[in-house]
Amino acid sequence: MQKKIIVYTDGACSGNPGKGGWGALLMYGASTREISGYSPATTNNRMELSAAIEALETLKEPCIVHLYSDSSYLVNAINEGWLKRWTANNWKTAAKKSVENIDLWQKILTLIKLHDVTFHKVKGHSDNPYNNRCDELARQAIKNNR
Repeated sequence: MQKKIIVYTDGACSGNPGKGGWGALLMYGASTREISGYSPATTNNRMELSAAIEALETLKEPCIVHLYSDSSYLVNAINEGWLKRWTANNWKTAAKKSVENIDLWQKILTLIKLHDVTFHKVKGHSDNPYNNRCDELARQAIKNNR
């Protein structure tokens, strides 16, 4: 039986583009693991995607994952079918422009084939303590690398 994991993720950028950080919480039963990272030159969207990728890559075996993010870019790409359309259209948007962050989207595609992932949208910077903690982790990663 696959483990059921709850993941919260967030990305942040000081300037967009600029220095960026990401944070994630992985929860299994009573255990919680915090992870975070930094990039010296990036965008907010890349950090949002990186948080999800790093969290999913942390899992040692295929799992059932409920991933919560305040990123409409991430959640809508999956839940609204954008990612499927982009791949079907050779990584072009409906406006025939190249999709941004293809390298990260390709990693996400690989990871969501390995894990059974359901994406959930949460309101950012509100009363969700898990999302707020991820935001703190992302901002701290930036601060620690100034």
